[in-house]
Amino acid sequence: MICYRLAKAQYKDSLSGYGAALRGGRWNSVGVEIIYTASSRALAMAEMLVHIDVEDVPDDYHMMRIGVPDTIARNIISQSDLPTHWNKMIEYLPLSRSLGDRFIKDKRYGVLSVPSAVVKGDFNILINPYHEGFSKIEILSTEPFPFDQRLFC
Repeated sequence: MICYRLAKAQYKDSLSGYGAALRGGRWNSVGVEIIYTASSRALAMAEMLVHIDVEDVPDDYHMMRIGVPDTIARNIISQSDLPTHWNKMIEYLPLSRSLGDRFIKDKRYGVLSVPSAVVKGDFNILINPYHEGFSKIEILSTEPFPFDQRLFC
């Protein structure tokens, strides 16, 4: 499996869930390390764009292409596994966080595919840095990723 991640230049050569643990996210609580990636470059960009202010157009991002061996155990959470409007209502945030936290704690799976809250029908790929197969996951390539300025007009 190939997945993608946008990262600032200083982090382009490492796979770490440290930043996610600092702030928490849709699929993890504060203090829980998890690595967010996407199933496509376009989804990685869309997921990043929802967190960027128009005044702060980034100019130092790199697209990481990450290889996950087929031998690493995976699980999928589908849209039908979640309540209606799970992606829009703040009261469902504890549910998605608990699912992600459990994924990390159990260490049963190295990868968890979850529905994107930004692009309906697409999936984000969460990576467990504590899974026994994590060392086999590798950054295949990185390249500068200039955002098209028309996205911010």
